[in-house]
Amino acid sequence: MLPAAARLTRSQEFSLVVRRGRRAGRSRLVVHALRTDQARDPGPHRASGGTSPAADANTAPTRNSDVSTRVGFVVSKAVGTAVLRHRVTRRLRHLMRDRLAALPAGTLVVVRALPPASDASSRELGADLDAALRKLRILAPDVPATGSR
Repeated sequence: MLPAAARLTRSQEFSLVVRRGRRAGRSRLVVHALRTDQARDPGPHRASGGTSPAADANTAPTRNSDVSTRVGFVVSKAVGTAVLRHRVTRRLRHLMRDRLAALPAGTLVVVRALPPASDASSRELGADLDAALRKLRILAPDVPATGSR
């Protein structure tokens, strides 16, 4: 189980990470990641001053994300029945719990499971997760893959 401080819980947080973060896809999952310095940095479309500060409040992180790395999971009905979806979510949660310490502080991560994840073992999901995190450059190449049994 992930500690409460390490969970993304609000839909605004999920959409912020998916919309403004970087993405790395694998055959069984897609990982979206957003560093907090990216979340606060106004993009080129905001540099013109076309939006009000109140509109920018909707895209700012909703909690003090400088403190810890937070993770959320998206497992749609396309993955399978409720039993399969919950099994995939539990496996991904366990794998991410082991990797939290290796991620930069304040990183927001959304892991989206794809339909082939329902047939995958924890080892295969862990390998895909490590590959995606390394591609996003938020997991160092020399960090051992923990928890990928």
